Amino acid sequence: MTERTPLLHYRLSTSVNESEPRSPPAGRALVQHPGPAGRKSALQGQPKKLSIFFGVVIPTLLSMFSVVVFLRIGFMVGHSGLYQAIAMLLVAYFIICMTVLSVCAISTNGALDAGGAYYMISRALGPEFGGSIGIMFFLANVCGSALFVLGLVEAIVATFGVPEDGSLATSSYQVLPSGYWWSLLYATGVALLCLLVCLVGAHIYAKTTFLIFLVVMFVLGTVFVSFFVVGPRTIVLPGSAAFNPTANGTGPPFPTTGNFTGFKLDTLLGNLYADYTVDYTTNTVMTFATVFAVMFNGCTGIMAGSNMSGDLKNPSYSIPRGTITAVIFTFIIYNLLSILVACSCDRVLLQRDYSFLRDINIWNPFVTVGVYSSTLSAAMSNLIGASRILYALARDDLFGKVLSPAKKTSHSGNPWVSVLLSWFLVQLVLFSGKLNTIASIVTIFFLLVYAAVDLACLALEWASAPNFSPWRGAQSDLNDYTNRPDGRRSVCTFISHTCTLLHPGGRVWQDANWVRKYLLMLDVRKDHVKFWRPQVLLMVSNPRSSVGLIKFVNDIKKSGLYVLGHVQLGDLNTLPSDPLQSQYDSWLSLVDHLNIKSFVNLTLADSVRHGVQHLLFISGLGGMRPNTLVLGFYDDCLPKDKLIDPSLSTGQSTDPSDCLLEADPQPPLFLFSSLRGSSDRQDCGEFGDGKVLGPREYVAIIADAMKMLKNVVLARYFNGFDRARVLSPPSSSSSSAVYVDVWPVNLLRPDSCSYVDTCSLFLLQLACILNMVRAWRRATLRLFLCVEEGRSVRGSEEKLGQLLKELRIKAQVYSVPWDQQVALHWQRQGEWGKKPPPPPQSPNNTTDEEEEEKQRADEHEEENDDDYVNSFPSNATRLSDDYLSAVNKLILESARPAPAVRFLYLPRPPADTRRYTTYLDQLELLTRDLGPTLLIHGVTPVITTDL
Repeated sequence: MTERTPLLHYRLSTSVNESEPRSPPAGRALVQHPGPAGRKSALQGQPKKLSIFFGVVIPTLLSMFSVVVFLRIGFMVGHSGLYQAIAMLLVAYFIICMTVLSVCAISTNGALDAGGAYYMISRALGPEFGGSIGIMFFLANVCGSALFVLGLVEAIVATFGVPEDGSLATSSYQVLPSGYWWSLLYATGVALLCLLVCLVGAHIYAKTTFLIFLVVMFVLGTVFVSFFVVGPRTIVLPGSAAFNPTANGTGPPFPTTGNFTGFKLDTLLGNLYADYTVDYTTNTVMTFATVFAVMFNGCTGIMAGSNMSGDLKNPSYSIPRGTITAVIFTFIIYNLLSILVACSCDRVLLQRDYSFLRDINIWNPFVTVGVYSSTLSAAMSNLIGASRILYALARDDLFGKVLSPAKKTSHSGNPWVSVLLSWFLVQLVLFSGKLNTIASIVTIFFLLVYAAVDLACLALEWASAPNFSPWRGAQSDLNDYTNRPDGRRSVCTFISHTCTLLHPGGRVWQDANWVRKYLLMLDVRKDHVKFWRPQVLLMVSNPRSSVGLIKFVNDIKKSGLYVLGHVQLGDLNTLPSDPLQSQYDSWLSLVDHLNIKSFVNLTLADSVRHGVQHLLFISGLGGMRPNTLVLGFYDDCLPKDKLIDPSLSTGQSTDPSDCLLEADPQPPLFLFSSLRGSSDRQDCGEFGDGKVLGPREYVAIIADAMKMLKNVVLARYFNGFDRARVLSPPSSSSSSAVYVDVWPVNLLRPDSCSYVDTCSLFLLQLACILNMVRAWRRATLRLFLCVEEGRSVRGSEEKLGQLLKELRIKAQVYSVPWDQQVALHWQRQGEWGKKPPPPPQSPNNTTDEEEEEKQRADEHEEENDDDYVNSFPSNATRLSDDYLSAVNKLILESARPAPAVRFLYLPRPPADTRRYTTYLDQLELLTRDLGPTLLIHGVTPVITTDL
């Protein structure tokens, strides 16, 4: 099944002339917007979407009030007592609150379509699991609709029906015949009324439910007032002559009347504890479970708003806020009614008369109207919800041609065939005849659906997918206790290591067959961007100088594949044995010592470039392959050995004998060579070797990785990065704040100001991933927009703010004027346009010769518009050192206080290999003295708004 991923098509442009056409960023589709006439006609053909109040709050409130609030609140207190009634409410609302939080987490994680909970589950756990849950959820709504129809019929018969026992009618309104078949006929009529409303569409349904909502709120207000203004009275119990719990008639006579006593302490004391007895409608003995099953049906309406997801203006915004509002309101009402009932009605009245609220109201018809209205709206809500779920199931083609007719919709988008099929099944369920008979079935269905929603949310949380970034209030932190990325061992890790030592026999899940089985399930053809995560290959020359970078990359891997790669130069033909085999133990000991979750992959090659190619080709297995290459920066800074001093490595106690000491006669822990001196050109010890790796080969490695569609990250100034110091607990001083700065613009292209190409979104995603790590959660993301005077600064900020909202990224946006820096750039362009480049000063000056050749190539080079933004500029030699130094100074001065790490845009290397040295020198000048900095280039989409 092909996944449809809605792409974000934003372009933040600070161009003076907004009318100038611009080519789309690389890797992004160009959206054709219709003209005014086409847009107007398109809007006229689509139905209006529902708001949070009409689409979520009202349907959820009415579905949760429905039968329980008017017909079963006394039943619950009468059988279970006030204590157990409140306990039932707490248990029920604990269950639904967990489900509501899961719904909020999933619904705020991306764009929702029709199908409600089914859509959430199928998009989270897959169509196979979602299909089975979807059918069950569909049946739950069908049975729920039938339940509310039967509740309405029960209320109608209780008011207007002739007594079945043949006794005289107590009211002149009791004219309707009673009995099973008559009740079935009335139920069929009510179901047809619901069908007609649902066939018209969701918009008419919303208007109908709003009127019903006003009626129900008014009636509910009269119920609360009646407890205080109505005096004590005796009420005749329904069906007294026919109901006799004693089989042989020798027992004491059962009361035929009940009392409304008003607020009395004796009444409250008599209703505190449970007294389960026979239900007068089904003649079965009630228990805690059966009463809870009936009561829980008043809580199953929490999905009413979610079921309308396809008809809402903004489902991700409306569903969590509307559902939580309705849940809090109903919880308060249920508890207040339970207390008022327990204080004012004797137990016989509560157990024997489900319609007692009508008899104690200031005007009896008020409650009757409220019961009719609430149950009718709940029946319609479940019917229209069932039809939307069936339509979503049919549209996903999970059951082939069986459900293909359910795909048909009207011109307004109403799935009328699904409505008819749902109504037909509701009619079949109505043959059960009694509300309490199907109440337990409905409760089981909804409990299973709620468990599935919770499981879907838990699975997404445990999977730690970077694109699962829901509403903060709904996100679970369960994985924080089993996967501690901050370097401290959790209890689970400690137990795991302890069991490994105590039981050397191993475990069955360590069998390679388990790994093979699940690796085969990782089919790269079924990959989806919403489950993308960094799969990192970090190239390490000497771990002694790379401790800071190794631990930092461990933070941004987001539970993905993490491989430490190392290239040793040599030729196996000239060596007596493989020199790498003896090194694996030291590398694995390093992984344990630093407490990171990483694999180690070593290779032997004739050059570093070929070795990196080997590792990119062969690292990983199946669908677990590196998609991101991390390299240390190529510069002249002096490396420091972080494995000698234990206090500078992991912060935990390490015996000095474990380190490499020349005088130590014991087998060393780390067999890594000592670091070079400062006279050699190096890379902070993170990658390569100044004696064997030149600048051109270094840039060639970057180009090779991009050709292989690997994302590339260059890390600079991480040799002295101290993670423990940077993430130390905050103190009273303001300097303890942690910042992560993101500059999502190609600073080597001052003539381009696109912030939303593939590479920019990759920067945002990596910064967001870092902010998801528990130890980095208190860090603040800061995004910097480079703007020029007179251009739409506010417009750019608003567009970027909307983009961050769509991507669910919390960050502070700052506008940075860079008119002076851009002026330096264009001044240099003018100089190059007025005069040719200077001739070479000497025949041995290869640099000037290369500059002249580059200039000639620039004059004949045609740029590819599709790769305009993230490409290395054709006028690379025209970027003066003054401009780069000014931009470097701008970055330093704009970020106060200094951030813990910076994320900068890495452009593609030039196509002309003769420019590699110039490219590297410009990167060096751009990032000079910036502190820990990541130069990042992304080649694949990594962010989606799809659920």
